[in-house]
Amino acid sequence: MPGWGGAGRLRNTGPVSMTDSRRIVLSSDHAAIGLRQAIAGHVAGLGWEVVDIGPETPESTHYPEHGAAAARRVASGDCRFGIVLCGTGQGIMMAANKVKGIRCGVCGDAFSARMIRQHNDANMLSIGARVVGEGLALDIVDAFLTARFEGGRHAQRVEMIEALEG
Repeated sequence: MPGWGGAGRLRNTGPVSMTDSRRIVLSSDHAAIGLRQAIAGHVAGLGWEVVDIGPETPESTHYPEHGAAAARRVASGDCRFGIVLCGTGQGIMMAANKVKGIRCGVCGDAFSARMIRQHNDANMLSIGARVVGEGLALDIVDAFLTARFEGGRHAQRVEMIEALEG
C-alpha cells in the first residue's frame, strides 16, 4: 500500500506528517476548559510537548473555530496528534474532520480510543467533557497515545477514506 510503513509504524502520507514527534495540540470550547487543562498536565507528564491553543477564559466560544485550528496544526505537521474537547465531543470532531488529512473520532471509552488508532489511523481524538469524567478521559487519552496503527487490511480502508476527501 502506498504510504504504509509496515506493521507497528505510523502512516506518512500527504501533507500530514506522522513522524515520531512528541508534540500534541489541545483545544476546546468554553465547556471543556477544565478537562482540557487536566489532560494537558497529564500528557506533559508523559513526556509530550503540549501546544495548548485554548481558550483560557470561560466566555462562550465557538467549537468549530477551535476544532479547525487544532486540526490545521496536525495537518500541517506542526503536531503529531491533536486532542479536542467540547460538551459532547461531537461538534468539535465534525469541525476537525473538515480539514483535509484529519481523521478524528469521538471516544467515550478506552477501547474505542485504541481502535481508532489501530484500525483507522486516527490522528486526532475528541472527548465530550459533559460525557466523561476526568479519570476516564485520562484513560481514553492513554489508550489513544499508546496504540499503533496495525496497517494490513486497515491501510486500504484508510486510503479509501482519504480518497473521499477529493
